[in-house]
Amino acid sequence: MNSLKHLRKFTKVPRRRRVVVTGLGVVSPLGRGTELAWKNLLKGHCGIVALKDEEYSKLPSRIAGIIPIESDTEIAKALSKSNLKLMAPATCLALLATSEALEDANWFPDSDDEREVTGVTLGMGMIDLKDVCDTNNALKIGYNKVSPFFVPRILPNMAAGHISIKYGFRGPNHAVSTACATGAHSIGDAFRFIRNGDADVMVSGGAEACISPLAIAGFCRLRALSTSFNDEPMKASRPFDKLRDGFVMGEGAAVLVLEEYEHALSRNAKMYAEILGYGLSGDAAHITTPREDGSGAILSMNRALQDGLIDSNNISYINAHATSTPVGDGIESTAIRKLFKENIKEIMVSSTKGAHGHLLGAAGNLEAVFTILACHHGIVPPTLNLDEPIDNLNYVAKQLREWHKERRIALKNSFGFGGTNATLCISSI
Repeated sequence: MNSLKHLRKFTKVPRRRRVVVTGLGVVSPLGRGTELAWKNLLKGHCGIVALKDEEYSKLPSRIAGIIPIESDTEIAKALSKSNLKLMAPATCLALLATSEALEDANWFPDSDDEREVTGVTLGMGMIDLKDVCDTNNALKIGYNKVSPFFVPRILPNMAAGHISIKYGFRGPNHAVSTACATGAHSIGDAFRFIRNGDADVMVSGGAEACISPLAIAGFCRLRALSTSFNDEPMKASRPFDKLRDGFVMGEGAAVLVLEEYEHALSRNAKMYAEILGYGLSGDAAHITTPREDGSGAILSMNRALQDGLIDSNNISYINAHATSTPVGDGIESTAIRKLFKENIKEIMVSSTKGAHGHLLGAAGNLEAVFTILACHHGIVPPTLNLDEPIDNLNYVAKQLREWHKERRIALKNSFGFGGTNATLCISSI
């Protein structure tokens, strides 16, 4: 049965609370700090490098978008041995990104009432497999060699827990783990918590730091990673390009402060953008491959439009999930063309993964930050390495493009293994 025939018609619903973005924080292969990462993205910089350790030398893929620890004392401090005894690397990065986002939003509530309406939604896609391997080796030596913090380090919700504890936030404390859709689902859930009155402010996003020989080997065995550009790392991640041969793993964290509009207005907060809608769907097809007809992605995008009461003709930019895999990019392109039909030529499409790789559970939120900044500044970031596009969509290739619209409305797609899909509808204020 063709599921596209059963899309609900656009209908009006009662007015709901508006949700805006008032703070941003980034730790990424493009640099630490939102402003630096954004500038590097627009300049066409690439954070993908060769993995030179001997442990990677015999693996088919030897490249990744790693965090430049040595060149940043704050990151090195966050990932110190003392911190890593207590927390996973991803949690350390999440705390760094959260600190920047809260500073940017100027939100440090000092009353119980304010802290009780501030919550956290932040997850990760994978635990640190190196931690598991090292702890297993320690157990072989003796029971007492196993760290008492091992279990807390590998719990996917612990980043959200540490943030809540550090800042005293007592609103919803929620962690999502939906593979590569984690970050987008976290933002979407936070959006609904605020819209529905469960909180006034939410700290939201995702973090990932799972690059290790075992993780690389596992994804290689799935034939998911790029293996043809080990000698040219910066050319490896090439979304929508004919020479794409798999994704490149990345790591990092990105955190957004979402806030109810009237609450932000009352304290004269800076507003980057507004979250209009949130759509979810399941492919119900295969653990790693989307439906060939793109119907899962279509349902997700269409539901985000419905949720935001937005006509598809008002969309002028799509920040695609496109990871640089031979199958996935083509299916997402098919979905975009089917859903937007006659309006397709008016919609710009790009994937920033060419610049930073695929951050798995931190992909949707980092790319949501870039989509928010695109809406805010009227600039669409480019897709690197897009030399020969797979089709004739209106791709923003290699160089940024100015976005000339009075009201800029975009979709941000994120799709994950297991057939889980999420789409955010985002607009300028």
